[in-house]
Amino acid sequence: MNKQGSFLVGLATGIAVGAVLGLLYAPDKGSNTRERLSYLLSKYKNQLEELLKQLQQNTDEQTTNEAKEESQKVTNEAKEKAEKLLSEVETMMEQMKLKN
Repeated sequence: MNKQGSFLVGLATGIAVGAVLGLLYAPDKGSNTRERLSYLLSKYKNQLEELLKQLQQNTDEQTTNEAKEESQKVTNEAKEKAEKLLSEVETMMEQMKLKN
């Protein structure tokens, strides 16, 4: 499960970063770009929160102590990365709101 959790966090991070960069370089009015970016960031934030819930549920379902310890370590690392990304998303959303 640790590889899958790390992969999912990496995938979500890559998708979010790619979408943000794509929108920032897209030839469109700034207000339209900010609106789309805000929508996408909100969507990715919700997906990351769901991923965290799934990782926590998977951790709770482990049966052996060793597996639980390892999955908890991976879950904590994934949670920290996801929380950092969520924080960055929220900061970007706030900046977009201030520009409007």
